[in-house]
Amino acid sequence: MKFLDRFRRATPATNPEPGPAPSPEVLLAPLDGTLQALDTVPDPVFAGRMLGDGLAIDPATNVLCAPFAGTVVALPKTRHAITVRAANGAELLMHIGIETVGLGGDGFVAHVKEGQSVAAGDRLISFDAARIAPQVPSLVIPLIVTNGDDFVLRSRAADGSVKRGAPCCEIVPAAIAGSSSMPETPPEVEGDAFHCTSQIRDPFGIHARPAGVIATRSKAAASRVTLSLGGRRADARSSVAIMLMGAQAGDVVHVEAIGPTARKDAQDIAELIAAPGSGSAAREPRPASAPAPALAAKPLVAVALDAPGTRRVFSGVSAAPGLAVGVSRRLVHEQLDIPKNGAGIEQEMAALTDAIARTRSAIEGAIAHFSEPGPAEHGSHGNQQTEILTAHLSFLDDPYLRSTSDEMITAGKSAAFAWKNAVETQITALRQLGNEVLAERAADLLDIERRVLLVLCGRNETALELPDNAILFADDLLPSQFADLDLKRVAGICLAASGPTSHVAILSASYGIAAIVAAGPDTLRIPDGQDIIIDADKGQISVNPAVSNVAATRQVVETRRARVDANRQAAGEICRMADGTRIEVVANLGSVSEVTGALANGAEGCGLLRSEFLYLHRTSAPGEDEQFAEYQAIATALAGRPLIIRTLDAGADKDVPYAHLPTEENPALGLRGVRLSLWQPDLLRTQVRAILRVKPYGQCKILLPMIATLADVRTVKAVIAAESEALGRDVPIETGIMVEVPSVALIAAQFAEEVDFFSVGTNDLTQYTLAMDRCNARLAQQLDPFHPAVLRLIGLAADGARNRGRWVGVCGNIASSPLAAPLLIGLGVTELSATANAIADIKALVRTLDMPRCRAVAEAALALDSADDVRHLVATHWPTIGSGS
Repeated sequence: MKFLDRFRRATPATNPEPGPAPSPEVLLAPLDGTLQALDTVPDPVFAGRMLGDGLAIDPATNVLCAPFAGTVVALPKTRHAITVRAANGAELLMHIGIETVGLGGDGFVAHVKEGQSVAAGDRLISFDAARIAPQVPSLVIPLIVTNGDDFVLRSRAADGSVKRGAPCCEIVPAAIAGSSSMPETPPEVEGDAFHCTSQIRDPFGIHARPAGVIATRSKAAASRVTLSLGGRRADARSSVAIMLMGAQAGDVVHVEAIGPTARKDAQDIAELIAAPGSGSAAREPRPASAPAPALAAKPLVAVALDAPGTRRVFSGVSAAPGLAVGVSRRLVHEQLDIPKNGAGIEQEMAALTDAIARTRSAIEGAIAHFSEPGPAEHGSHGNQQTEILTAHLSFLDDPYLRSTSDEMITAGKSAAFAWKNAVETQITALRQLGNEVLAERAADLLDIERRVLLVLCGRNETALELPDNAILFADDLLPSQFADLDLKRVAGICLAASGPTSHVAILSASYGIAAIVAAGPDTLRIPDGQDIIIDADKGQISVNPAVSNVAATRQVVETRRARVDANRQAAGEICRMADGTRIEVVANLGSVSEVTGALANGAEGCGLLRSEFLYLHRTSAPGEDEQFAEYQAIATALAGRPLIIRTLDAGADKDVPYAHLPTEENPALGLRGVRLSLWQPDLLRTQVRAILRVKPYGQCKILLPMIATLADVRTVKAVIAAESEALGRDVPIETGIMVEVPSVALIAAQFAEEVDFFSVGTNDLTQYTLAMDRCNARLAQQLDPFHPAVLRLIGLAADGARNRGRWVGVCGNIASSPLAAPLLIGLGVTELSATANAIADIKALVRTLDMPRCRAVAEAALALDSADDVRHLVATHWPTIGSGS
């Protein structure tokens, strides 16, 4: 089918009558304020020019006026934005603040209406800055030429203070400027037509942000896409035309695509239309006192410090368990002087290229260091560092960061200024996704930003002088700064911000350093040299406690240390309870580099190999041979001990871009774990083949994540059977499932008929049972696997497995807690898969337990009301657990 589509706008408001030849239009400042580059706007849609090119003004007054004579072509009901068309046809969107659509018009008064003619300087919208500012990220006003394919900006005024009516730039028709990027009459488009519909779920309809995203995707499409709503049509490449449709929440938009990839283009646009959007983030005021998780690492601000000797007690969220006594040490980051203007395009480009290359070389050197087998300073923890540093390498290669930086350098900015702004635009985008884990990863981007900036500024990060038993206080801590610490002197870490799943939290737990996060800004007032007790198990920091408390806690720490040393000496012995019952204690592993440390701590095998370490931070999936080589290396290092390999557990907070996961409103409930593998069956078949090839046969077992239905189990088992036959393997492989979804525990007997074993993932089981996002730092203290409801589900799973002759293990975080061991064993668990550092202590404890008592306490726990009650019950029966006695 051949179709010539002119895609002319259908409404008079968007298709002006032909007039005189277009001429340049001077854009006057619509109010007093500070003129700045669009790149500085804290919103990726505006800063990324998805809506078009332009400028921005940080307002000093609160009345937005017409920047030129023209016609009001768009004024939403929320009155937070307005579009005015100039005589030459240029359409300028003025958006008052960021995320202000969520205010529903509160604080805005319009002085004009759509279709009204205005003169330059006429009042358009008044806004109450004092009322709006506390509820939104920024009041900066982007000024965007939304039909920028037909216009270019030139003669820009210098950034800085500007008065209403002052010239800011010229908007010049592309035909005059000689830089038209899109022909006035689009070429013919050949191909079939595809039609579909999509319902708007964004509560604020299609406003500027989603319109810009849709237009950007449409411009990249090989097909031509038109949107229809009622009698209104819009070229999907035009953000203004899309906004002028007036689409509201619940409206059904018709999508038509014509061209060689019509189906995919239409479906992609339909998916963007149906996305829930981010406008709702601004609906509720943001509490000023709440410590936001995952704030970027930044210098300690000049706050008034407490007087030495002042006693204080703070509470935060435990990021790495432990008890420590020491003295406070504040981390003050060096300020960098970033020049705004460059010394020449070629010179700045070369400087950035060199800085990135030198940073890459330094990171690659660090990766090589942490990948070496067995250095005493990092022991079995190098894999954590290596994974984080590998992710940092991928940021250096990010094409968006480099292209955005190059654009700013071309515009006259310095390499340092350009790099800083490019990275911070991405950081803003991450934090606006609504995912706490991804927001915490902003610290990694900030880390790579600082590494490059230090090179560009010719500076080295000053080494932090630490006293013995230092308790480090900071707002946040970058992974590279953690790596530079003399960890032998660090007893504990207290961060005002950050989150419990940040990389610093992961590293602290890996090295056995007690760490508390989200403790609040007042912790930054603690001067150096104060006596500190940090009890990360309870999330509590005591400043200048009584001398007797310091002495008693120090004795507990010493007793614990001696006990840990003794436990490690006996860790290699097989684990049996006092009554002879066999309990396997195995390790959770992430790669071959962790095997040596796990075995040294007494691991009797691997109860969970997180195979996603092979899939993350790369642009394509690992092949069969690569996977086989890794799995075989781990099996060989385990020397015949059991190896349970969990198939790819990605999705939600673990992104694999090459899987092209769709945008989901609730990713934790969507395509993750085995659902992703079944959605992308090639990923599953490749991984299954790699696992089946590992020898000796019988050592490896397959573990399936995020199982919720028997149908999923049977489908995967059929894949395993088919691949076994294709490989000529005649030895069956044991297959188990993760118990992470309550449905599995509730009908465990039916699942036990299909599989060989269960492994309980308490992290997800707890979040699904209690309906609390495990990535939300604000819920961390309530998201407790000791909750009686979670324990009851574990007991149900164990009962169902035992009745069918199957065994049950636990691989979630609770398995690494000695306090949980009596409960889990009493509920019927016979395998505990823990972190390497916890294994020796758990084995020592298990050897003192007897089954009848464990069963009685577990049964009593199920009748209690809360997790705190359960912990108290266990501590009453086994008072020495965690006491250091």
